Amino acid sequence: MALRLGIARRFLSTSIFDSHLPASRATAAAAAAAASDKPAPIPSDTLFVSGLNKRTTSEKLREEFSKFGQVVYARVVTDRNNGYSKGFGFVKYSSIEDAAEGIKGLDAKFIDGWVVFAEYAKPPPPRQATSQNTYNSRSGY
Repeated sequence: MALRLGIARRFLSTSIFDSHLPASRATAAAAAAAASDKPAPIPSDTLFVSGLNKRTTSEKLREEFSKFGQVVYARVVTDRNNGYSKGFGFVKYSSIEDAAEGIKGLDAKFIDGWVVFAEYAKPPPPRQATSQNTYNSRSGY
C-alpha cells in the first residue's frame, strides 16, 4: 500500500500537473527544478550523439548531420567483437556555430528509427603520467 502511495505521489508531482497548481506553488516547483539542473555545457565543435541504432554506420551519421553544417568527421563507436554500434558516436563540425545548428536540428529526432540525443562533447580527462619503470614496481626489480 505504501509503495502505491509513493508511486502516486511521484506521478502527481510531474511537470504535467504543475500548470494546475496555484501560481506560488508552480513558481516554487519551477525554481526547484532549475536549481537541480546541471551547469550549462561548454560549447564545442564536437558533438556526443547517444541513442543510436545498433546498425547505424558512421556514413549514415555523417549524412544526417551534414544537413546542418560542414562535418569534418563522424564516428560511430563500435564493438570489437561484432562490429555493431555501441549506441553512441561523435560528430565534429568545422565551427561551433555549425555544431549548435546540429544540436538544434537532430537532438531528440529519429535516425534509423531510433530517437537520438545530441549534446556538446566534454573534453577527455587529462591523462596521468605513467612511471618510467614499466616493470613491476612492487617487486623492486
